[in-house]
Amino acid sequence: MEKEHEALKHLFQQEFSKMVAVISKRFGLQHIEIAEDIVSETFLLATETWGIKGIPPNPTAWLYAVAKQKTLYHFRRNKIFEKKIIPELTSRQEKNHEIGELNFSQQNIKDSQLQMLFAICTPAIASEAQIGLALRILCGFGIDEIAEAFLSNKDTINKRLFRAKEKLRIEKVKMELPSENEIANRLDNVLHIIYLLFSEGYYSKTQNQILRKDLCFEAMRLGVMLTEYERANRPKTNALMALMCFHASRFSARQTNEDSLVLYEQQNEELWDKALINQGWNFLNLSAQGDEVSSYHLEARIASWHCMKEDTKEKWEDILQLYNQLLLVNYSPSVALNRTFALYKANGQQAALVEAEKLKLENNHFYFLLLGELYKNIDNQKAKFNFQMADALAKTQTEKQGIQEKIDGLN
Repeated sequence: MEKEHEALKHLFQQEFSKMVAVISKRFGLQHIEIAEDIVSETFLLATETWGIKGIPPNPTAWLYAVAKQKTLYHFRRNKIFEKKIIPELTSRQEKNHEIGELNFSQQNIKDSQLQMLFAICTPAIASEAQIGLALRILCGFGIDEIAEAFLSNKDTINKRLFRAKEKLRIEKVKMELPSENEIANRLDNVLHIIYLLFSEGYYSKTQNQILRKDLCFEAMRLGVMLTEYERANRPKTNALMALMCFHASRFSARQTNEDSLVLYEQQNEELWDKALINQGWNFLNLSAQGDEVSSYHLEARIASWHCMKEDTKEKWEDILQLYNQLLLVNYSPSVALNRTFALYKANGQQAALVEAEKLKLENNHFYFLLLGELYKNIDNQKAKFNFQMADALAKTQTEKQGIQEKIDGLN
């Protein structure tokens, strides 16, 4: 029974977004909530029916057929069909075909999801709400899971998503791909959302986990979708894909079977996914076309170094230079912090301590973790104090456990 429940949950996450995208494309984004309700009702019926009769030979086809029936019934019952759809169609034959046969072909699903991705990444919606919509509409995540991802509660998330959908209605955002003139600006927003989604999974604050592979793989799926669309297949798109492939290649080595975090220095290189590393290099080579150097290019190049285990001075000097460039392109406290770690590896503790003390990132446990590392064997009392500060700010039990091991190591 538990196995069937997991299979249904996986199917829901996989098909929910496809079905909502196709229905929304057909009837317009103003009906996105209706599309969600129809798909949710379809899965509820599937749970009830399959619980009695068993899972059908082709569960996806069953879901699509029921969704078509429910969509037709809903829009006819509410007279939206007569008022909104009929005037758009030219003949009775076309009317019957269009409404009766929602197009769930693979190509239309892919087109619909791509259009949905650009639609919800409209600048009219705040970035946090865009991620929430992406998780719900494009990745099929439940409200509980989204609330956990934002360290929030269901009511807050429901309100945020409702306001975002209202904005789509008010701004009359259409499910269509941007024009040639618009694509560059809109693509930046889309890539940023995919990057944030991957980052949330790569260093997760949810479910007391450091790593949530499901979020990362959804981000990568959306990225691949962009590379398959000619106008979105730009160098920076490939650079982001390279970055995600390099990071994802080390997933198996980052955690023990007990879900404890394994530091980079202690990772078993044999557990790295060589195929993903090769894909990363392929995307990185594609990203070199043209003369643009985005933050994704620089981060991907840094990530590529982390897929080579040898710990040489030359390696860290190159990483340091890449971080220097990244600070100029896209300054952030976390980049400054990572750059300081690279400085430590390239030039030693004393040089890095001078830079680290200037950062004063008082609410960042990584900052105190780095200070603890830099003071180690120079002033172990200060090292211990900083590790304790890091422990107080750490969000997950896994992190706290790792920090405690560092404190114990000082003794």
